[in-house]
Amino acid sequence: MREEIEKLAEAGKIRNKDVDVLVELGTEGFCKHRSWGTGRITAVDTVLCKLTIDFAGQPGHAVDLGFAAKILQPISKQHIDAQKVTNLSELQVMAATNHLGMIKLILESHGGKATADQIQAVLVPDVIEEDYKKWWEQARREMKKDGHFVLPTKKTAPIEYQAEEIPLPERLMKEFNAAKGLKARLSVGLEVIKVAGDMADAPATGGEAIGRLNDEIQSHVRTQPGLALEAVFVRDDLREATGAAAVEGEPDAALVWNQAEGLAEILSGMPVARQRRALDLYRNHSTQWQADLQDIINAVPARLCGEIATVLAEHGQLDALKDTLLRLINQHGAHAELLLWLAKDKTDSFADILGPEAFRAMITALERETDKSANKLRDLIVEDPGLVDTLTQSADIEVVKDITRAIQLSPSFEGMDKRSVLGKLVKSHPAVQSFISGEQPARDKDNSLVVSWTSLEQRKQEYEELIQKRIPANSKEIAVAREYGDLRENHEYKAAKEMQKVLMTRKGELELELDRARGTDFANADTSQVSIGTRVTVTNLTNNAREEYTLLGAWDGDPDNNILSYLTPLGQALLNQKTGQEVTFDLEGDNRRYRIESIAAHQPAASAATEAPETSLPEPAEESQPEPGPAEENPVTDPDTPAAPTPGGEPASPTP
Repeated sequence: MREEIEKLAEAGKIRNKDVDVLVELGTEGFCKHRSWGTGRITAVDTVLCKLTIDFAGQPGHAVDLGFAAKILQPISKQHIDAQKVTNLSELQVMAATNHLGMIKLILESHGGKATADQIQAVLVPDVIEEDYKKWWEQARREMKKDGHFVLPTKKTAPIEYQAEEIPLPERLMKEFNAAKGLKARLSVGLEVIKVAGDMADAPATGGEAIGRLNDEIQSHVRTQPGLALEAVFVRDDLREATGAAAVEGEPDAALVWNQAEGLAEILSGMPVARQRRALDLYRNHSTQWQADLQDIINAVPARLCGEIATVLAEHGQLDALKDTLLRLINQHGAHAELLLWLAKDKTDSFADILGPEAFRAMITALERETDKSANKLRDLIVEDPGLVDTLTQSADIEVVKDITRAIQLSPSFEGMDKRSVLGKLVKSHPAVQSFISGEQPARDKDNSLVVSWTSLEQRKQEYEELIQKRIPANSKEIAVAREYGDLRENHEYKAAKEMQKVLMTRKGELELELDRARGTDFANADTSQVSIGTRVTVTNLTNNAREEYTLLGAWDGDPDNNILSYLTPLGQALLNQKTGQEVTFDLEGDNRRYRIESIAAHQPAASAATEAPETSLPEPAEESQPEPGPAEENPVTDPDTPAAPTPGGEPASPTP
């Protein structure tokens, strides 16, 4: 073939410099085109000066020989792209059973080196269709152990294959010494620690690496103290792994703490996996570590907030930490990262802090901050199904209204996000629905509850007992039960918390009922028709028996004495009907018919009061409150100790 192509060059039909390329194309039989991809050369016609190539989706494509050398790149039969055309099924088997063989083939096809992205582009989706990430992680682990592959510290740098096998410890130490920058050297150092047991002379090799790290630590203490502290950890771990001798006067963690400024910056700049170790070292270093950690908890990322809280709690500083958190929240000085951790944590240790004041502090933080942590906090409030309920379950209706108003006015919540948060508030507190929609419920017969003064007073007494005795007693039970130990297995604590939900639900129900109630003595009832406060004689048309019923207020029913609440099915059927009219109503599938025979005014057992008693919700007596315990110091923010509510409105005056 070369002779024929050289004749074409002598005849001036192709360029002399293209002869070698055309010969290789014709001999190897495969090529690459920038747009059409890999092609298989099926024919070389030196008479017509044409190449015939099968590309994917374009078989039998003809290319002029004079033009082919300019647009085609010859590849060998062993090239990975050529084998994908001829032996794809064999490559798929090879990828599944021989990771290193597959990587070696790709690297050799690319001149001995290729980046991770280039390897993925070759294999996906033709050779590996699913779960490439898992495949690559396994292949990378195998390459690290093999002595032929050189893996770079940077993802964008190429992986290289070398024919000479170099033992892994030796190769890693070579990479360690050649690494540019302390951060890259620490990354390699962690790998060295893993294989230290296989080193030929581990103490000497480790000592050499430790000396290098000591120099780096000294030069980074002031400029990058967090990185210097991380280097101290790697150096100490390297010494332990290799058995290297200690170096007198070498830099340690104390040097970092003493010379560097900004504890929060040092800890925040470290990898998350090493932050706890750094905290424990600082605790052993400083005599005022408790105060220092509480000072920085409002200036570090959410994950580090959790680590700090754990260290403080494990060493008897939980109450002091909670005091700090409450102060930051009540003063609306808590940053979004701190509130994000607190909202995500949801452990019972901090349950008494996650209250309405924490919600208000979150809104303030969102309006004050605009960084990524604020976005995460906002997303958590919007997406967490139970967070809004947790934050507001201890709040009375007026506090919930204030929070609702803040959400409505806040620029931090827009569109669907705002509607989602408001929807969660309505779900937990249905009474704010009308407040959100702007509808003011009218105090008329459709919304108000007509009740006797006696039943109204009973409801008020129940409410007063609830907020002054039962809820505070329950809060004490929770506080006592918390002292019993592990809250996950603390049945007394769980039972007390369940009772808290029952009490708070009843509290909300009573507030709504008392707000709607209209007290009356039923005097001057309209007897021209059945109305509230009348006695009705009816005939049961099923058996022609005479029956007598008294229709009174919503809470005055006494079926044993034929006293009906006007809200019962029979009461509703009789209401507003006149003498002689027939009424029909269904009672649990039993269809009944009555004819009204007479209507008379109800005569109460005692004379009607000339003046209506006070009907506003009772205020809790200050002297009846129990002494506040640890879980009851802030009733506004403490869901274990709900605050006494503010009445939602004054009931209407008595019916004349």
